[in-house]
Amino acid sequence: MIDATPNEQAAMQHAGRMGGEYLDSIGQMDLARLSDEEWRIFVECVVTGFCDSLRDLAARDHGRIAAMSEGVPF
Repeated sequence: MIDATPNEQAAMQHAGRMGGEYLDSIGQMDLARLSDEEWRIFVECVVTGFCDSLRDLAARDHGRIAAMSEGVPF
């Protein structure tokens, strides 16, 4: 990702933690040793973690922007 936004950077950090938690749960840190099913679940954890985090951050930002615009007459 080129020039990731702060939200994208935060979402990547979250996604990495999600993938790491999965690897911890199966006791495996060597990605080359994952079975096809373990690899699929690992990728799902990372992708879902990224998307969910980015969506949550965007909602938070939207809420902040909406709060700032309350009372603006135009």
